[in-house]
Amino acid sequence: MVTDAQNRPSRADLAGRRLVIVSNRLPFNVSIEGEKLSFRPSAGGLVTGLASVRESRKQLTALPSSCLWVGWPGSSVAAELRGKLIREALDRFQSFPVFLSEEQMEQFYLGFCNATIWPLFHYFPTYALYRPNFWEQYKQINQLFADALESVLKPDDVVWVHDYHLMLLPRLLKARHPQQSVGFFLHIPFPSFEVFRLLPGEWRREILEGLLGADLVGFHTHEYTHHFLQSVLRILGHEHRLGQVSAPDHVVKVETYPMGIDYERFAGAAADSETEREAKQLRATLPGIKLVLSVDRLDYSKGISNRLEGYELFLESNPKYHGKVALLMVVVPSRIGVVQYELMKRQLEELVGKINGRFGRVGWTPVVYQYRHVPFSSLVALYSVSEVCLVTPLRDGMNLVAKEYLAARKDGTGVLILSEMAGAAKELPEAIIVNPNNRAEIAAALKDALETSTEEQQKRNRLMQRRLRRYDVSRWAEDFLSALVGMKEVQNRIESKLLPLSAKREILARFKASSSRLLFLDYDGTLTPLVRHPSLAKPDGELTGLLRWLASDRKNSVVITSGRDRRTLEAWLGDIPLGFVAEHGAWLRLLGQEWQRANAPQSAWKPEILAVLETFADRLPGSLIEEKEESLAWHYRMADPEQAELRAPELVDHLLNLTAKTDLQIVQGNKVVEVRRAGVDKGSASSVWLGEREHDFILAIGDDITDEDMFKALPASATTIRVGITGTQAQFNIRNVAEVIEFLRCLEATTASEKA
Repeated sequence: MVTDAQNRPSRADLAGRRLVIVSNRLPFNVSIEGEKLSFRPSAGGLVTGLASVRESRKQLTALPSSCLWVGWPGSSVAAELRGKLIREALDRFQSFPVFLSEEQMEQFYLGFCNATIWPLFHYFPTYALYRPNFWEQYKQINQLFADALESVLKPDDVVWVHDYHLMLLPRLLKARHPQQSVGFFLHIPFPSFEVFRLLPGEWRREILEGLLGADLVGFHTHEYTHHFLQSVLRILGHEHRLGQVSAPDHVVKVETYPMGIDYERFAGAAADSETEREAKQLRATLPGIKLVLSVDRLDYSKGISNRLEGYELFLESNPKYHGKVALLMVVVPSRIGVVQYELMKRQLEELVGKINGRFGRVGWTPVVYQYRHVPFSSLVALYSVSEVCLVTPLRDGMNLVAKEYLAARKDGTGVLILSEMAGAAKELPEAIIVNPNNRAEIAAALKDALETSTEEQQKRNRLMQRRLRRYDVSRWAEDFLSALVGMKEVQNRIESKLLPLSAKREILARFKASSSRLLFLDYDGTLTPLVRHPSLAKPDGELTGLLRWLASDRKNSVVITSGRDRRTLEAWLGDIPLGFVAEHGAWLRLLGQEWQRANAPQSAWKPEILAVLETFADRLPGSLIEEKEESLAWHYRMADPEQAELRAPELVDHLLNLTAKTDLQIVQGNKVVEVRRAGVDKGSASSVWLGEREHDFILAIGDDITDEDMFKALPASATTIRVGITGTQAQFNIRNVAEVIEFLRCLEATTASEKA
């Protein structure tokens, strides 16, 4: 949890800027009768929490001074009424509606969101439906939100996207507005890699790439954060450093921010006269009965049936509590029309009837069951009168009910029984923590809760209450938004060497004005994307055409500097008038000449090293050995990335000990460990071309640590560029291969204009 105030940006960074909240729903639902618009508050923890944030910004200068909420208004709106709704929503609620048809919501909300993502992310994979039409609609709706935001966004806005409905949106926004501050928060669990990978390959990649479009991605718990980073590593291949991921076009921070509640609102409401009146009525209705409260939205992830079965076992095992305790079960209607929910409602009602029929008697109903929406004052009254709160989700992103119950217990009494599968369990260890799949554990917890002394209740609850009061929903929002705005400074520092437009123009001007140009171009990761197997990187017609055009200019000397063996370079590019550096400098071929070795041949060292590499290749499935004339390379791009993180350092350490008194060097590249003769590198190879004749323009582009030798060896007047956002000796960074090709196209255009 991020709490260090010293690491937060100054409040001035947020003050004066507008916060744009983007979620599936607006804080209201609109209903239409004729041409009359009626507004009623939306339900749900996300909307309630964000509404509290929006309200608290009026008192907290650390939060943005103004706010706009963008989302769906809750119903389909005819075209002729949309203008009116936009005006009223902006004037009355500072909100901007995104209009969707009933059919779109059917495929989007009830389809991909709640028939695919919701069950999968809550570890109910057998409920998940993988229908292509759901996925296509999901993409379309995210695009529709991006289009809607286009008309209202200002350059200095801070955009905060929420939850699983809009996981593609951050990338869509960044593609249009790279400098916009965009944050994303997921309010449900992010599953383990083994569960997330059940999504079809294209879907899971686009979801991860969509989320990494944000500058800051937040989760409720460290576990969810870890799962996300693990999936990013295994599926996209992006490693992280202390939660910081270098995506292809910007740096992203992934962090944990457990969502709080509006503590004072619940604590204050418990003392409200209306709440106290309702609480007295409840007590009068159930005199002498200790109440166990269960309040949840109807959902299979909430573990409501497990709760009932645990309570049934408690009554069976503890007859002394018959007539003295009642389970007050409130189930809030949810997602009416979804098959699993309708079936679940019938099963719950049958189970309630079974328990009441088995244990109930005249004057005592073991389970008091209600299926209805609960107003705020009634909810707080329920919290106030219940001696025990039973919260047993099978999986839950956070669960705010547990926190609300504690906030409403103004005298510090009451016992919270909480599932270890709820995100809130990480913050509330003083509660009685149970496994919701163990009915006996729930039954035992109920007995312990009812027999816990008042002194012990208050001792535990005061600790949790202090924690919840200190880290409330406003603090959660302040920490997230401060970190989001602070990411701009981090990105600027890391990306400060990115090739700016002004420098690019200056390089092109010098290129055009020069008469003798020398271009050093790395191959893998520079001219072609890195691929899983070395043989898959063969150049296409577009790349060979570009190189042929550059090499055809008599002013240009183009040299391909690669770690590949000379035979591969000959086979792929040998018909183009190029110079070549093969095996990172072990072999050279100047234009029009034969290949020459950098050092005298010596391969006696190979068998011993090869045996070691083969051992490690056997121990790491997916790794492979590439034997070249002057070097050996152990590639592990296709291997399990987490296992490779262990094996690669182990191999390097072993090789360093083995070669300590030899003239061999161990070089770690991008997913490769290479063994070659010392003193052989791209820097020494480049000096051969530098000594051939004078050049008034020198350019070198590479993506790997092996290219750093070349950058250091070139004169200060040379232009050096490292591909990727990383530390380098080069003058500039460039984001990716696509930008390299685009830059070379600009050189080509300059050459073409000269020829014309």
